[in-house]
Amino acid sequence: MNLLLPFIAVFLGAGTAWLIKTPHAGRIKLLLAFSGAFLLSSVAHEFLPEIFESGDHHVSMFLIGGVFIQIILEFFSKGAEHGHLHIHKEARNFPYLLFASLCLHSLLEGMPLQGDTGMVYGIAIHKIPIAFIFASFLINSKTAIWRAVLIILVFAVMSPLGSILAGELDFFSSYMTPIKAIVAGIVLHVSTTLILESSEAHKFNLAKIVVMILGAVLAFAI
Repeated sequence: MNLLLPFIAVFLGAGTAWLIKTPHAGRIKLLLAFSGAFLLSSVAHEFLPEIFESGDHHVSMFLIGGVFIQIILEFFSKGAEHGHLHIHKEARNFPYLLFASLCLHSLLEGMPLQGDTGMVYGIAIHKIPIAFIFASFLINSKTAIWRAVLIILVFAVMSPLGSILAGELDFFSSYMTPIKAIVAGIVLHVSTTLILESSEAHKFNLAKIVVMILGAVLAFAI
């Protein structure tokens, strides 16, 4: 059931976008700040101790590699992973590279999600605003309903698919520590960007500080 949480979260975010045609930008930023703090605490509490407990310092290369992989992915995704989707509403062509980048990001971050862990909840919470923003773009671009649902469905299955592949295929199981290090790098980049970009001119207001502290504390508690 826990592996279904990221899947459910995507449709929760997309469904909310269909219900709320004009989202409140401030509330979206608060949710992004909360998810960023939750993700950062989760990766610090779970992934970092796990990948370094073997004593192999070479795993650091995979961690840094994950950071650069995310930077490359964001070149194509336009920063949709942390709340940005700079596409003109009148654009007629579907952004295939952006969508492929988001799907690859989701597939990778789903691979280490095994069992009942805080990262599962962190990834699920993180997907709500991403799905909300992407679904809003589909609505504004007048995409046919059936096509929009299909697109959201494909995006929703990526993280669970990554978890299933990693759990069933020996190839991925044998390299789970490097995979976790890569995903940790990806999540570190995304979460810190979410925290920093949730403020105007890098000035935190009280509401954002509160939701970030709440997200961080909740991640450690879970």
